[in-house]
Amino acid sequence: MKMTLAVHGAAHTVTGSCYLLQAGKTRFLVDCGMFQGTKTLKELNYGKFPFDPKSVDFMVLTHAHIDHSGLIPKLVKHGFTGPIYATKGTIDLLSCMLPDSGHIQEFEVRDLNRRNKHRGKPQVTPIYTVEDAQKSLESFEEVEYDEWTTLAPGIRARFWNAGHILGSASIELEIDKVRSKKHPLRMLFSGDIGGSTQVFHPLPESPQDLDYLICESTYGGRERKDLTTKQRRDILKKEILAAFKDNGTLIMPAFAVERTQELLADIVALTSSHQIPEVPIFLDSPLAIRATEVFIQNADELENGDEFRRAMRTPRLKMTVTPEESMAIERMTGNHIVMAASGMCDAGRIRHHLKNHLWRENSTILLTGYQAQGTLGRILMEGAKAVRIQGEEIKVRARIRATDMYSGHADGRDLLEWISERGLPRRATFLVHGEEEAMRALHAELAEKRGTDENIIEPQLDDVFDLVSGSLIPMDHKYARRIQSEKVGHFDWHNDMSKLWLDISDELDHATDDKSRDVIIRRLRRALEKR
Repeated sequence: MKMTLAVHGAAHTVTGSCYLLQAGKTRFLVDCGMFQGTKTLKELNYGKFPFDPKSVDFMVLTHAHIDHSGLIPKLVKHGFTGPIYATKGTIDLLSCMLPDSGHIQEFEVRDLNRRNKHRGKPQVTPIYTVEDAQKSLESFEEVEYDEWTTLAPGIRARFWNAGHILGSASIELEIDKVRSKKHPLRMLFSGDIGGSTQVFHPLPESPQDLDYLICESTYGGRERKDLTTKQRRDILKKEILAAFKDNGTLIMPAFAVERTQELLADIVALTSSHQIPEVPIFLDSPLAIRATEVFIQNADELENGDEFRRAMRTPRLKMTVTPEESMAIERMTGNHIVMAASGMCDAGRIRHHLKNHLWRENSTILLTGYQAQGTLGRILMEGAKAVRIQGEEIKVRARIRATDMYSGHADGRDLLEWISERGLPRRATFLVHGEEEAMRALHAELAEKRGTDENIIEPQLDDVFDLVSGSLIPMDHKYARRIQSEKVGHFDWHNDMSKLWLDISDELDHATDDKSRDVIIRRLRRALEKR
């Protein structure tokens, strides 16, 4: 029987997770995530899928994060009618996450169209709407951990707790009549693997005896210190106290699901034990507020669930739902903490707070999660002196701090151990969901541990592999790649253009007089005329 794997996302990048499998006449997806990062990558969200959604029979979903689930409403909107299998925790989270994503699409397109109208540019339409997102929720079917679910004749799946976020899973697949008449072909999609020091979750679980392993590599080559709860809170306490100097404000771009809840639990614990001052703590994210309620409802599935419930119900926490409540925070003076999404600073209310605080010397921006290449968070983390937000130049005078101790991802050491525990797959290991440096580091460590570099594959975007022959060479394409491989996971021309504008502005600002400025402008004009 024919069987292929097409890698349509999370190839040399940490976003857009999407894998299309074809077993005989059955076609199905593992994940259907949204691309984040550079504009070149994000434009893929607006284009056509590299497959016909109507031809897909069903989908299995590893977890709720938008880079794994965010294009599901678009998939349904364009003709997919099959079931989507996911855990209860994932479905509960998506009941608020997907409509929120639709709201963001509508809001940002409305704002963009207003600017486009002024610039004489054409109007655009959202990737999907709130209504589209609500409709897609009707497609979900709940599965239990550790139990086999028949997806189609000869195809079944088992979901294993991945220890990453509420409801997250690694998905084991068995497909009959591919490997042999007696033995099914066995595959495992890691999803995102939780680390050994997760706050709310047990260690990840999954099977052995595999033909193929498709594994994330987000933190390949990087190691985090193993921290106790006290050590983690001590580090956070130092960051908060440093931010409060000079009557300062702490702004925390936080991922609305899981990272926000972990941070809040620690901040409330530090406040309750009088290790940091009692100050207003604003949770300025409608999605994070709704997700927190989902976590409270599912607290019995979490480690220390009762403690979490108590922390989330503290009167010290102020939840701002409406835009008016969000804008009112700007009038606050003195020490306070603002947590807002998105964690990579690419959308949502955090951009409003960054515009208000990046130029202030007594403000601190604490980045608390992975920052993908090309995102505003990554640009700030790498030391930018100025940035452009919604077309406006903002000087960066605030303290920029970063910590990965709240990351939901396994570090390089944990990943290597998790892969090793699965045993050597009979055919191949695919490394996905990682930027090039991390993927190469994990590849090298894995090859050293195994004593061979064979059968370790780093697929490019839209590569297709024949799983029957076990060939490590991608099949010939019947269609053009959506973008060139070298454009994935790297700065694009939009990033270069923004930096150029900022560099020109900086040169003009530091010119000694108008004559010097005239010289700079004439040189720029001559360069343009030479095109």
